[in-house]
Amino acid sequence: MTPNMADILLSAINARYIHTAFGLRYLYANLGILQPRARIEEFTIHQRPVDIAEQLLCKKPIIISFGVYIWNVEEVSETVALIKQISPETIIILGGPEVSHYPDHPDVVELADYVIQGAGEISFHKLCEQLLSGEKPPEKIIEGEIIALDQLKLPYAYYTDEDIRNRMIYVEASRGCPFKCEFCLSALDKTSKPFELGAFLDEMDKLHQRGARNFKFIDRTFNLKVSTSVAIMEFFLERMSDDLYLHFEVVPDNLPDKLKDTIKKFPRHSLQFEIGIQTFDPVIQELISRKQDNEKSGENLLWLREETQAYIHADLIFGLPGDTLENFAQSFDQLVTFKPHEIQLGILKRLRGAPINRHTEFYQLHYNPKAPYNILSTRDIDFYTMQAVNRFARYWDMIGNSGRFKNTLPLILGQSAFDNFLQLSKLLYQREGSTWKISQKRLFALLYNILTTEMNISEDEIITKLRMDYTNSGEKGSFEKLIKPKKKESKTGTANKRQSKQI
Repeated sequence: MTPNMADILLSAINARYIHTAFGLRYLYANLGILQPRARIEEFTIHQRPVDIAEQLLCKKPIIISFGVYIWNVEEVSETVALIKQISPETIIILGGPEVSHYPDHPDVVELADYVIQGAGEISFHKLCEQLLSGEKPPEKIIEGEIIALDQLKLPYAYYTDEDIRNRMIYVEASRGCPFKCEFCLSALDKTSKPFELGAFLDEMDKLHQRGARNFKFIDRTFNLKVSTSVAIMEFFLERMSDDLYLHFEVVPDNLPDKLKDTIKKFPRHSLQFEIGIQTFDPVIQELISRKQDNEKSGENLLWLREETQAYIHADLIFGLPGDTLENFAQSFDQLVTFKPHEIQLGILKRLRGAPINRHTEFYQLHYNPKAPYNILSTRDIDFYTMQAVNRFARYWDMIGNSGRFKNTLPLILGQSAFDNFLQLSKLLYQREGSTWKISQKRLFALLYNILTTEMNISEDEIITKLRMDYTNSGEKGSFEKLIKPKKKESKTGTANKRQSKQI
């Protein structure tokens, strides 16, 4: 077989170039004697499906597999449709969460030859062996075979040197989650199972020796077993350098003293925690089977912010069953008081197979039929409110999460963070009619004009804080020229203009 040819192509369409297909590396690692006949091929959703199909088919494969996720299902569907038009004899195998909950599946399943539901490392190998030997399995839908983690071949050797230099290195010290939060597919797991710690750390050491410095742990609950968490963090502390960066997803209400002592040792710019709060509403928490000590979570968030150098990324979800604009505002305002560096305001999405789907009828959960299947309205939140919060989330990323408006943001939020920022987002949308393609300079000018004319914040304060942020942003040009003197306008004229624009 020539170097550019392969019988089995493990294909990934990633969201961005910096991402890597971790799951495909597991499949490749466990192909055994078939490995020399296989290749990993990675693309991004920004490439044309017709070009992806061409690059795959020119390698003359017998089998092409795709991992299908909420963020690439459209691109995979188009690519598979093209492949089946051009080369119908090519065998298509699908896996991943979007196709693992038959009969709730996307249309691309109908085009595929086989679908592996759930864990694929062993089942994919066996299926490829059958197909390459001329056997044809009778069932299209194949239930993934689960084996003990210590029997799996680990995938870390199959990160290339280019991956290590330029891309995110995903790793996992455990699989599964013991919690049952219904919006998450991990609610289907029975428990969390760790990989053998010694073998895992050996692999991390090899990656580090090869030059890997950016490790993203995909464990759903990294701090579930604190002794293991501490051992892993101490492993990296021994190898600490200016360019080492670690990302962990942690349970917010489980930071015992031993773990805190370890976290405090990490220098600035080396540690990021993703902390899923989702909601502080105890009624909603109970409804979606989420167990969370809100008081302890708040204390830990504040401790992390004030006593450590860790970067805190906290998540909230809007549109959960029973959610309203008012109680979501309370969760947002409460989270703001704990001062995370970043608040990711997510809109609820329908994940195939997630237990939350049991609430769809009663709470009138209406989702976008197209990926990413975002919630459009509920019994308690109408479509127009949902749209307003979608715009809030986008503007919040530009202003609140960007880090460019550290001095101005407190003036905007005041004592009612959610209400004030919602007002700002509505006014921004009135002016621009879009949440995209707003240059940084334009955004500074818009904030100056809106905050001083529409939101009754002292012009002197705004100029002082905005000038500081503008200087820190590195933008060229005079700040004073950016905020040209406003023309005087009567209150009646301003009101009429406001009414003439759609919110």
